[in-house]
Amino acid sequence: MTGPSTTVSGIVQKYGRNKDMLIEILLEIQMGLGWLPREALAEVGKELGIPPTRVYQVATFYRVFRFTPYGKHRVGVCMGTACQVRGASLIRDKVKQILGIEPGESSPDMKFSLEAVNCPGCCAMAPVVTVDDECVGDLTVDGVENALNKCLKD
Repeated sequence: MTGPSTTVSGIVQKYGRNKDMLIEILLEIQMGLGWLPREALAEVGKELGIPPTRVYQVATFYRVFRFTPYGKHRVGVCMGTACQVRGASLIRDKVKQILGIEPGESSPDMKFSLEAVNCPGCCAMAPVVTVDDECVGDLTVDGVENALNKCLKD
């Protein structure tokens, strides 16, 4: 994030240093960085005049906030109702096994990030995995590795 309107201070100023806008401030910072580094949370607290622990409490309450950077490839396993009914848990377990990480984590080499996602709107293709924002549907456990092949080879 560079430039006056994209720095933490610039974003806080944009919202008039209003403590009631904390969630919007955090969302905008995350949109720019892709995640919320600890340093950014501390700076928000300082800029708003509230304890950093309070900023952290608010941020950790909402699932939308991420505290680690994304890997090069983002893999999401849909855990919506249609996908659940058609075996999403088994698909998720297979993806975890292949990537060696849990949902919400990135691999140590920062090649992959895994997320359990809510419905991406492809219910007719359930169960669905998103790989770098591309939906791969009608998956079986045996087809998971093939769905991940492109990014596994990268």
